[in-house]
Amino acid sequence: MQKKVAITGMGIVSAIGMTVEENFHALMSKKTGISRLELFESKQASSIKVGEIKKSNDELIQLLGLDSTNTFTRTALLGALAAKQAFDQAQLKPNDVLNVGLISSTSVGGMDFTEKHYKKYNEHPEYIPFISSHHAGDSTNKIADYLGIKGFVTTISTACSSAANAIMLGAQMIENGYLDRVIVGGTDALSKFTINGFKTLMILSDTDNTPFDQNRKGLNLGEAAAFLVLESDECVQKQNKKVLGYVVGYGNANDAYHQTASSENGEGAFLAMKKAFEKAEISSNQIDYINVHGTATPNNDLSEGRALLRIFDSVPKFSSTKAFTGHTLAAAAAIEAVYSLLALQHQVVFPNLNFSTPMEEFNLIPETELHSHPIDYVLSNSFGFGGNCSTLIFSKS
Repeated sequence: MQKKVAITGMGIVSAIGMTVEENFHALMSKKTGISRLELFESKQASSIKVGEIKKSNDELIQLLGLDSTNTFTRTALLGALAAKQAFDQAQLKPNDVLNVGLISSTSVGGMDFTEKHYKKYNEHPEYIPFISSHHAGDSTNKIADYLGIKGFVTTISTACSSAANAIMLGAQMIENGYLDRVIVGGTDALSKFTINGFKTLMILSDTDNTPFDQNRKGLNLGEAAAFLVLESDECVQKQNKKVLGYVVGYGNANDAYHQTASSENGEGAFLAMKKAFEKAEISSNQIDYINVHGTATPNNDLSEGRALLRIFDSVPKFSSTKAFTGHTLAAAAAIEAVYSLLALQHQVVFPNLNFSTPMEEFNLIPETELHSHPIDYVLSNSFGFGGNCSTLIFSKS
């Protein structure tokens, strides 16, 4: 018999707050974190808006108590802050870390260091440690070292579904007895490379993003990190821990439609949700709230909407929270997992900001105001480039 997967800790840093409490307050007060780029120069700065965390790397280093010789990229700094919050809320002790795993995810990795030092490191060997921080696994290793984790440590990078797949893998390892505890999530920082790349794809908006709106123009890139502590029921009962919620369903599918676009009929999204329902052993009509992927790009919202109409007889209340934070790439599913758990804990549906005009292709209208609502199950969608689609289902019990 597979073990239940409890969530005992969560941590988050995003454009709307440096803690879970700050994020929740911003969601409740409809306070967006979308702004102009301030922390580094970009040729695109005047033509785009972003979800930027208004803390410099030096300020983040101080918050973590790191010494001046550290080689933490911004991705690693954000990740370590969020993971430490989750670690502390779960009341993990030093002797616990021997049996704790870490599954982190990222798309950007150490790109900020690479952009800064790549052209100079051949003549300046002192820059080599910074270039060595480029690869995706570096931020994971630094987070593990910061927390003292010596067990199973790995990295997932499947674009914007990365953190969902990290949560999924962590849940599977607990269910099958490979781990008793695992910290799962994702972290990504803004960089020139990412901004220029998405600008080339012509899917960045020069205004605040408008998920599921007929006049949506594109996404706002964001930066963030979020992590959950997953534990087996046995660990929870042994230490009498408070449970924030459960991971009860998950699914991953790939429609292999296009390198960067979702399929026109939402096949990958449909299959991922279908698998998640099968895993959770519930029907679609038991979902009370959906945190949709909702990037505000013409392609994504149309594809996801069609998938929702295919799998739900009556689409539940839904909203995209990306108008608060921007699209945070590999971290997106982790921060939206935190928001899903907050929705469960407080029995509220968070608003879909900036919506005014329904899409002409269908009559799907997101929730635009915060309101109380009975919630037992929350479904969260995350879809990545290459067609990698993932769905998570969280429950109260």
